[in-house]
Amino acid sequence: MLAPIAWGTTYVTVTELLPTGRPLLVAALRVGPAAVVLLMVARFTSWWKPHGRDWWQTAVLATFNFGAFFPLLTVAVYRLPGGVAAAAGGLQPLLVSVLSWPATGRRPQRLELAVGAIAAIGVAMVVVRPGAGIDLLGVLAACGANLSFAVGVVLTKRFAPPTSRLAATGWQLAIGAAMLAPLALVVEGRPPTLDAGNIAGLAYLSIVGTGVAFLLWFNGVLHLPANAPPLLGLAAPVTGAALGWALLGQELSPLQLSGLVITLTAIAYGGSLRPWAGHSRRRRRRTRQSSVRDCRLRHRRTVRRRSGRGGRRARPVTVRFR
Repeated sequence: MLAPIAWGTTYVTVTELLPTGRPLLVAALRVGPAAVVLLMVARFTSWWKPHGRDWWQTAVLATFNFGAFFPLLTVAVYRLPGGVAAAAGGLQPLLVSVLSWPATGRRPQRLELAVGAIAAIGVAMVVVRPGAGIDLLGVLAACGANLSFAVGVVLTKRFAPPTSRLAATGWQLAIGAAMLAPLALVVEGRPPTLDAGNIAGLAYLSIVGTGVAFLLWFNGVLHLPANAPPLLGLAAPVTGAALGWALLGQELSPLQLSGLVITLTAIAYGGSLRPWAGHSRRRRRRTRQSSVRDCRLRHRRTVRRRSGRGGRRARPVTVRFR
């Protein structure tokens, strides 16, 4: 929950403190310092470096989690006022449920799809205000950002976890910065002069909103079922709407308050999920039954093999199966 809450502060930070019209520069400066800090800390605590196939897995995760996600998200924030960019984040539970099917063979249940659809409606009710500007390029960027992030969640669950989550997050951020920095120079040119407000906003967004937040996020993804993190991630648009009300003077209508209740209910449902819930419990029961059958077959073969040696009958063995 702490990671999405930190991401929810992105909307206020980008619009109020960071330079306008430089989404690629903001994305590069967001991941670069965070990568340096995490790798320096990991060097003295729990060092890990990719080897062999770990390199391409880390590069793939960095592409979806940072290299493609951050530029698209920043473009959406700049071009979609009124919280429409945050509304697209409500699609993540549905996207993760659908993408988990071809990637991991896990077929989404009807309850998951229903909760995902209700959560998307609740988020839209919270953040979309009357008269909000709808820009086609901004909408496409928001949808692409959430699709990229959903793929990152699914692949994080699929790939083998590294021995050091701190170092692995730092390497992903470093690869993402290596992708974004040249692209920002080519597309947007030389960076402008940064004032004190820009530096403060970038420092907070890089260290807290990126480095610490993604470290917590990846650790949570590994310990939760695949459909739980996207529902908990709905705390980001709710936090953005709450900060808009508290800091920018944006009023919350009765419709938005109703959507807030719906979204918080979906978040509570995501927090109650366990890795062995629902269909997984039935799968565990089937796995236990098949394991018992395999143990019995191996025991019978062992008794027969021992009884055939030297014409002596093997001593009977009593085995209890639970």
